[in-house]
Amino acid sequence: MNRFAVVVSFAVNLAFFTIGVAASSATPQVITTVAPITNIVSNIGGDRIEAIGIVPEGVNSHTFEPRPSDVELLSEADLIIANGLFLEEPILNLARASKPDETKIVLLGDETISRDEWVFDFSFPESGGKPNPHLWVNPLYAMAYAELVATALQELDPSGRDYYARNLNLYLAQLEALDRVTREVVASIPVENRKLLTYHDSWAYWGREYGIEILGAIQPSDLSEPSAREVAEIVDRVRETGVPAIFGSEVFPSRIAAQIARETGVKLDNTSDDDLPGEGNANAVLNDNPEHTYVGMMAENLRIFAKNLGGDTSAIERLDVRNPIEAVLVEVLQEQ
Repeated sequence: MNRFAVVVSFAVNLAFFTIGVAASSATPQVITTVAPITNIVSNIGGDRIEAIGIVPEGVNSHTFEPRPSDVELLSEADLIIANGLFLEEPILNLARASKPDETKIVLLGDETISRDEWVFDFSFPESGGKPNPHLWVNPLYAMAYAELVATALQELDPSGRDYYARNLNLYLAQLEALDRVTREVVASIPVENRKLLTYHDSWAYWGREYGIEILGAIQPSDLSEPSAREVAEIVDRVRETGVPAIFGSEVFPSRIAAQIARETGVKLDNTSDDDLPGEGNANAVLNDNPEHTYVGMMAENLRIFAKNLGGDTSAIERLDVRNPIEAVLVEVLQEQ
């Protein structure tokens, strides 16, 4: 073990964590899907588990097809954690066919809201029967995800119950801080500007929680580019509402979004609902890029929204976006 690892292990013990080898001789392998969920799982599981996200960052999770190498991962999984709500059907179909009989599949979205709370909207029409699946961009739902993850890990690894409970409490505190800052920043945006027109339709549950009107989405429900008629309708909608900006997607680059911005004279900026900021690993407890986290992604999105809609971004600087375990490690190390 190198000197840094020794210092880290010592620091964590001082912080009342048990970072080290799990009680079992084999570390449980937990398969996840999109990066935000992988990061949530990693924050609860720490190094008692091996979290492996199947969907690469920057890839369209709605159309992602699992690779042959994923069959082996799923066939050896001790636990599979997905969003559900029809987001990862190809992965889940493969998982059900490949996983060991005793391996549980946890669908976080399905267990977080009831059918009565499903949102059907522009890209996810009710006629299609599949709701908007992007629950995790609502920090309150992310808290529910974290609690479900902790329960699943405690069932999988009962000897780590206290460890997972401590990590959960740390993570919930960080998500509560994100919620408070989000409310403060949204309140600073002029009321007439609290409207979102986005390329990908991923902000329905966020808007519902924080009083932001979702005007629509540029991307049609089949995830193609909009027709000329649809573009003309969107241009009219932007002009009618007087929004100062529209928001594209890092995962779905589109010339159409830029065209609409030019024709209407509004600003265009890109957000992301499942691609964490910068380079890094969503499953890393200690990351070279401390902003490459779910909270880091949400803070950056909030900054982009507020900057373009006339809000005050200063409250965002109070957020510590590092993985909570990592934040504790750094603070303890600085005291040595």
